[in-house]
Amino acid sequence: MKINHKIAFKITIIILAVLVALLVGALMILATGESVFKTYSIIISMPFSNFRSLCEIFVRMIPLTIIALGICVSSRCGINNIGAEGQMAMGIIAATATAFVVAPLPRFVAIPLCILAGAAAGGAWGFIPGILKAKLDVSELLSTVMLNYAAAQFYAFMIRVPLIDPNEKTGTPMSARLPDSTVLTKIFKRTALHQGIYLALILAVVVYILLWKTSWGYKMRAAGASQRAAKYGGINVSRYLVIAMIISGACAGMAGAVELMGNQGRAMEGITGGYGFSGIVVALFGGLHPAGILPAAFFFGILLYAQVNLQILTSVPPNLVEALQGLIILIIVAVQMIISNPYLEEKFRKKFFQKKEA
Repeated sequence: MKINHKIAFKITIIILAVLVALLVGALMILATGESVFKTYSIIISMPFSNFRSLCEIFVRMIPLTIIALGICVSSRCGINNIGAEGQMAMGIIAATATAFVVAPLPRFVAIPLCILAGAAAGGAWGFIPGILKAKLDVSELLSTVMLNYAAAQFYAFMIRVPLIDPNEKTGTPMSARLPDSTVLTKIFKRTALHQGIYLALILAVVVYILLWKTSWGYKMRAAGASQRAAKYGGINVSRYLVIAMIISGACAGMAGAVELMGNQGRAMEGITGGYGFSGIVVALFGGLHPAGILPAAFFFGILLYAQVNLQILTSVPPNLVEALQGLIILIIVAVQMIISNPYLEEKFRKKFFQKKEA
């Protein structure tokens, strides 16, 4: 079977990148004084040791997937959303407040209303940098990061004053527990996996159809590929930038609502867990495509679960996992630059394929 040199080039670069990541990761582990084999063994084998552990991966995969799908939409449209963390926090606040209002309603009504409230709040928070970029050309990198701080302060106020649980005696600011009618059901007994996994999978299909099977998606991707060409073709780029940011923010807000209703059960400090930033990495690692985002979210779910296991079973600091994530980001960027370099691709072809072609 004849192997195309372009495919071989991409596969070779990816394999080398993985090996480099493992090597640098090993050096980082050695610096902590821990065994490299033991650490990698825990990261790789522990999630698959039993069904309950596997479900823990899927629980972490849910918010990562939903946020990454939103990042996929905005990035394909040519606007970078770094504000998913703040949009997620706003979604949690909106879903919490809505849950106590719709508590008397049946579950099949109350749960969608809470999720929609979270999506609406996240979408509204995403609209702000979207309209600033479209109308005033304000850098979305700056506006989304600043809005993260604003959302964090608002979130802290809400769980300390309006939504605080009056019966909480520990002194830790948090809301009261959500009413039973607004809590997502666990799929399997004695596991943490909840119904939010269905929403993540359905949303992946919806985003794929939106971006690749509709005229809206075509116009978004055209705007992301070249704004000048898109404008010349009659596409209202400003409109689609705003729409893309609303969708991206809505996904982040939805992820917050699902994490609240399926996993945490109440709004509290640290509930976002850095998912807003990790979702960006998942989207990039998945090639900004739903088919790649799902396995990428699973992989990063393993890393996040490893953070807990390493803390319990080794002396490796949990921050090492965050360092590995940063390393993966650098590798992703490097791989994309190398793969898109025609000069290196041509050198690879001449060295390994020219004789075969002759």
